[in-house]
Amino acid sequence: MTAPLQIGGATLYCGDALDILPRLDPVDAVFADPPYSSGGMFRGDRTTKTSEKYQSSRYRSLYAEFSGDSRDQRSYAHWSALWLSAALRLTRPSGVCGVFTDWRQLPTTTDAIQAGGWVWRGLVVWDKTEAARPQKGRYRNQCEYVVWGSNGVLPADGPVLPGLFRHVVSTDDKHHMAGKPVAVLRDLLRITRRGATVLDPFMGSGTTGVAAARLGRRFVGIELEPTHFETACRRIDDAYRQGGLFVEPRAVARQPDLLGGAPC
Repeated sequence: MTAPLQIGGATLYCGDALDILPRLDPVDAVFADPPYSSGGMFRGDRTTKTSEKYQSSRYRSLYAEFSGDSRDQRSYAHWSALWLSAALRLTRPSGVCGVFTDWRQLPTTTDAIQAGGWVWRGLVVWDKTEAARPQKGRYRNQCEYVVWGSNGVLPADGPVLPGLFRHVVSTDDKHHMAGKPVAVLRDLLRITRRGATVLDPFMGSGTTGVAAARLGRRFVGIELEPTHFETACRRIDDAYRQGGLFVEPRAVARQPDLLGGAPC
C-alpha cells in the first residue's frame, strides 16, 4: 500500500481494500460497487478477461481491465462478508451502507450484508432504461440493485427518498467498464448529511468521490488498480475544484404511520 493521497476533502488509497480498511478512521456511510464476479455460468467463463465478459468487440479497447471478478459463488459470498464486516467496524452508529449488485448476485449480496453484521434495510433499484442490452425472447435485464442497510438503529428523520432511480450511462459519463452514472451516486448519497464522510472501498474511476465532492461530503476511496486509481484522482480533483454543483432537495417531512406501527 502506498501513502494516501489527499485531494480536497478526499483521502485516496491505492491498494487492497481488505488490507486498508482496518487502518482507516471512522466514516458515516459506505457505498460500494465491488466486482460482481457474475460474468459467465462456469468457473472457466469467470476467469476470462473482464473486457471479454462485459464488452462487445467494438468497445473492448476503451477501458482498462479490472481485477477481482473471477470468484466462484462461495468465495464471493465469503469475501463479501469479510469486507462488509471490516467496513461495519469503521462506520459510526446509525451509519448506512449500500452495495451495488446485479440480478445474479442479488441473493448472495443480501446474505453477505447481514453476515457482515449490518441490519438489512431493503433494495434500491437503478433502472438503466431501454439502453440496457436487449435479448430476443427474454425480458430485458435493465436494472441493477443497491442492497442497503445500517449499523444498528436507523432514526426516522431526514428526507424521504425514492427507492428507484432512472439514469442512462452516457459515453461522456463513463470512465470504467462497469462505471455508474454520477447522477445515480448523487441520488444515493442524499441519504447522508452535508459534511458526512463517505467510504467507497472499490472506487474504480472515482464516481462516488465525484458525487460526494459535488454534494459537499468528504470522501475516502480505495482502488486496487493503478490505472483506475489515476483516473479517480483526476476526476475527484476536478470535482473539488468546481465545488458543489448539486442542489440539495428540500427535506420532506416524514408522514405518521396511519396504521399506528413504529418505523423500522
